[in-house]
Amino acid sequence: MLLVCLIASGLGSVAGFGGGVIIKPVLDALNVLPVSTISFLSGCTVLAMSVVSLLKSRGNGVKLQIRTTMPLAAGAAVGGLIGKWLFELIKSSADENVLGLCQSALLLALTVLVWIYTVKRDCLPSYRLENLQVCGLAGLGLGMVSSFLGIGGGPMNVALLFLLFSMDAKTAAKNSIFIILFSQAASLASALCQQNVPYFAWHQLTLMVAGGVGGALLGAAMSRRMDNRAVERLLMALMLIILIVNGYNIFHFAFGRG
Repeated sequence: MLLVCLIASGLGSVAGFGGGVIIKPVLDALNVLPVSTISFLSGCTVLAMSVVSLLKSRGNGVKLQIRTTMPLAAGAAVGGLIGKWLFELIKSSADENVLGLCQSALLLALTVLVWIYTVKRDCLPSYRLENLQVCGLAGLGLGMVSSFLGIGGGPMNVALLFLLFSMDAKTAAKNSIFIILFSQAASLASALCQQNVPYFAWHQLTLMVAGGVGGALLGAAMSRRMDNRAVERLLMALMLIILIVNGYNIFHFAFGRG
């Protein structure tokens, strides 16, 4: 668990994925904990990673586009609350296998769409939206999805920043982490206030968060040595991994687990 979180958070902080989009499906595939517990611990890990990643990236020449990203982050915080409510709703009416199947299928579908967009991005239009309401609604959708999946943000954040705001890869990555911070903070606050925290051993949380923090430090060092093209190649490689792991999870949640 420590190793998965360290590697995923290191790569995820560079790409703007947050790490949870790798942590969650990989730990699901390893079947080390119940689905709901993995979702919660993954969200905590991503939150710690995003805080450290943003602190370490100060002064690296890549700026947060606050006018654009703050409405997105505010919308993501609200969306995080809604996503957490949807998660608890499905959890209360279905078993862990059904919950895991829903999460894996949704993440697979979204990653396929983002993969197609990323491949065709040079042929598609991009925009520089400044409407605060549109930014807030976009953030709302991102927060709902990321909170429900327990992944932080994943490729959806980065693709949306490419499409709607014409950011380059490194700028999109940093602003994506900023959005993830708000959505995961809201999701965690909701779980604590509603006492919907699943059972876990404290050493599991400690090791996963330590991996997230270590990954953020590793990612900050990697990012300084990578240009936008290298970050884009990393995005594509990570999406391929996500597709493979989630395809495996869908099969096993549907047919391989009792």
